[in-house]
Amino acid sequence: MEDLMRKLGEAKKHIESKTGAAKIDVALVLGSGLGGLADEISDPVIIPYAEIPHFPVSTVPGHAGRLVIGKLEGKTVLCMQGRFHFYEGYEMDQIAFPVQVMRMLGIGKLILTNAAGCVNTSWNAGDLMLITDHIKLAPQSPMRGHNEEELGPRFFDMTRAYDPALKVMARRAAEKLGINLREGVYMFFSGPNFETPAEIRAARILGADAVGMSTVPEAITASHCGMKTLGFSCLTNMGAGILDQPLGHEEVLETGLRVKNQFTALIRAMVSEI
Repeated sequence: MEDLMRKLGEAKKHIESKTGAAKIDVALVLGSGLGGLADEISDPVIIPYAEIPHFPVSTVPGHAGRLVIGKLEGKTVLCMQGRFHFYEGYEMDQIAFPVQVMRMLGIGKLILTNAAGCVNTSWNAGDLMLITDHIKLAPQSPMRGHNEEELGPRFFDMTRAYDPALKVMARRAAEKLGINLREGVYMFFSGPNFETPAEIRAARILGADAVGMSTVPEAITASHCGMKTLGFSCLTNMGAGILDQPLGHEEVLETGLRVKNQFTALIRAMVSEI
């Protein structure tokens, strides 16, 4: 585990060498088709993931693969323009690494976003959902293995994985903007294949409203690190079997582009309140 702390320290040092060790108010992780918000950050410092020691590299279309650090709504933000997934071949501890670096940088608040399949048949593709909780049946955990107490405790609570106070702020922001913000449970699947119709039915029975291939490992890591976390899903398509049509990543990106303005306005409103 000393090796992990060394790697985290080297990544932190490189980022601070570019930013002057400025205090960062909030971190953002932008999912598939949602990375455009990073282009609205003023006075940006842009750091490609490939330049950061020990950072993974994004391989998914729609993920630019860089950190953007600068000003948004008067706050200093660190934005991950693209993330890492288990299905890319990364291990869970590699997916956890960027969130751990954020904590090493002194960041206490994290906003996670994703593109997700809609399981709730009363909703529609293009809706935005506030994540109230999640389900992870995949056995792998980002916290598996030796625990480093400097990062967090061996056993840690997930009751408030998505911070109640931040959720109140999100509801208030959505109401002011006139956004019909759905609220529901996100279920993690490892991917890269989309779920089968039977899996979507099972997810619905288990209480899920949306399904996806990201976010949960990062939320677990953030809980371990003691970060206050908020999550949003852009429901880019209806889950398999709900509509009689095949699923594809192009639809995910197209829907993300269609709701870009709503999504951007909501995240900006949240940043301004934090």
